[in-house]
Amino acid sequence: MSLALQLRQKFLEKAIRFYAPFLGAGVRVKEMSKDFRFCKIEMPLTFYNRNYMGTQFGGSLYAMVDPWYMLMLIKNLGPKYIVWDKAANIRFKKPGRGTVWAEFKINDEIIKEIKDLVEEKTKIDYVFHVEIKDKEGNIIAEVDKILYIRKKT
Repeated sequence: MSLALQLRQKFLEKAIRFYAPFLGAGVRVKEMSKDFRFCKIEMPLTFYNRNYMGTQFGGSLYAMVDPWYMLMLIKNLGPKYIVWDKAANIRFKKPGRGTVWAEFKINDEIIKEIKDLVEEKTKIDYVFHVEIKDKEGNIIAEVDKILYIRKKT
């Protein structure tokens, strides 16, 4: 990995800590692979993200999972591609009563599939699914992220 890429990753990892929606909600990066293909995010239940019922606020649950697949694809597809968040759907399964977490994963097969689809169709909408879980592994919410992807012209 080049020094410039290492510095950009370190900057991103530090800067993300101060991203206002994450800072206010207490979202933190627990683990991020150097190749941006794996990321684990965590959010404790705090005064700032607690709703009227004393559980995790739904907006904070969504915010914690919002940007990751877009950032991971931008890093892995490279500068020849445009990647935008297009839509999302969140389904709440049970209240979050403590620290919650989510993992994001992409691999060679997903990257190849996306590139092949973009070559074939020019632009695509690609759906990623992520589960937000509590410390015991119970699913708190399920999120579908729809990303718009095309090659730059």
